[in-house]
Parts: sequence; C-alpha cells; structure tokens
Amino acid sequence: MERKGIKIVKGDVGEIVKKLNKALSDEWLAYYQYWVGAKVVKGKFREEVATELKEHAGDELKHAEMLTDRIIQLGGTPVLKPEEWYKLTNCGYDAPENPEVMPVLKQNIKGEQCAIDVYQNLSEYLKEKDPITHYIILEILKDEIGHEDDLMNILEDIQ
Repeated sequence: MERKGIKIVKGDVGEIVKKLNKALSDEWLAYYQYWVGAKVVKGKFREEVATELKEHAGDELKHAEMLTDRIIQLGGTPVLKPEEWYKLTNCGYDAPENPEVMPVLKQNIKGEQCAIDVYQNLSEYLKEKDPITHYIILEILKDEIGHEDDLMNILEDIQ
C-alpha cells in the first residue's frame, strides 16, 4: 500500500531527504556549539550569555528531532554517524576556542546567519514541492531568526 503523505510531494523525495540531512547535520553541530559554548564561556555577562546559549541548544535539538521525523516520514534515513555531519554540513562548526563572551557571541551570530540563509533557500526550494516539509522549514526559520535577534540584542547591550 502506498503512503499518501509521500504521494503528495511534487518534488524528488530523494533530493528533499538529502537536503534535510544536510540541515540535520547543521542542527547537530549547532546544538553542540551552543551546548559547549554555554559550558566554557567566560567574562562579564557570562551568566546571561550561557543562559541564552543553553536555551538555543534546546531549540537546535528540537529542530534535529523535527527534521529526523520528517526524513523518516518521507521514507529516508537520517544521518546515522556523527562523522558524516562534517561532510554534509552547510554551516560548519566553529569551536569556542576563545571562550570570552564577545567571540562566543559573534561565532553563534555567524552560525545563525548561515542557518537563516540555509532555511530561506530550503523554503524557496520546497514551496511548490512539499507543503509539509515547507511548513516545518518555516517553523525552524522563525526560530533561527529569533536566535539571531536574541544574540544581537545581547551583543548590543554589551557594547
């Protein structure tokens, strides 16, 4: 029996799954970047920044769950090995080697700006091809824009 949820997709399901796995790789790397950044951040405003980073880490994990669920609904397999994240990532991973507040904030703003670009492009790609995945991507995009705004506001307050 055929799955109606896949049949409504007007695009290449394999290509959609591939793009979602790239975004999933970004989400896992972003989760870790936020999580570890919250642990190691130092300096004035450390507590405020760490609290924000922990919150964002939780959101990135939620995004990973959303993407994984959709990949499986489409009959695909989510990325199974963490080493694949580096091969598939759109945005990369920026280790907080300088744990001072300002560099950590700027690293994460850069990551959010990349994520905004990725999800905007995915939104455009999916708009006419897959309404369900398009809706999921818009939800994630909304969060990423909120994350950028949160981090920019903290940066401006510090400056």
